[in-house]
Amino acid sequence: MFHIDEYVMHVTGGICQVKGISPLEISGADRNRNYYLLVPIRDKSGKVYVPVDNDLCVRKVITRSEADDLIKEIPSIEEIEIDNDKLREVRYKEAIKGCNPKDLIKLLKNLNHRRVNRIREGKKTTATDEKYFKIAEDNLLNELAFALGKEKNEMRSIVLGIIENPV
Repeated sequence: MFHIDEYVMHVTGGICQVKGISPLEISGADRNRNYYLLVPIRDKSGKVYVPVDNDLCVRKVITRSEADDLIKEIPSIEEIEIDNDKLREVRYKEAIKGCNPKDLIKLLKNLNHRRVNRIREGKKTTATDEKYFKIAEDNLLNELAFALGKEKNEMRSIVLGIIENPV
């Protein structure tokens, strides 16, 4: 269970601060079920309500140490393998929805590899690839920046530098 004022990572809300824990005050809502009131740090006027018993879409934000370790591990993290183009977007969505930083790196590596190959073949990147690259990049970089106390653009240079130019 999370506590008030704790920071968490929400699958669609990004990094949020827990501002309350209580039943929903909405007609028809189960008064016996508690919800977290999450406020995204990028939108202080936003509100996200998540059932306390739903641990699939909310997790603790990674620590500074975990972020440092993850960055060091990027070169050895293999990209997501997607053999079936018809299932490509489904796999992209699964990686995003899983809210796992390593899976986001795997996805970014796959999308970067596809981008490089398509450009080499004289093709443009697809809108779907661009969309999921941006989502994965935003989620990963925002969390790393938060954990390390750095700017998102600085994290972009570091992470994408490693992904685009593996040692």
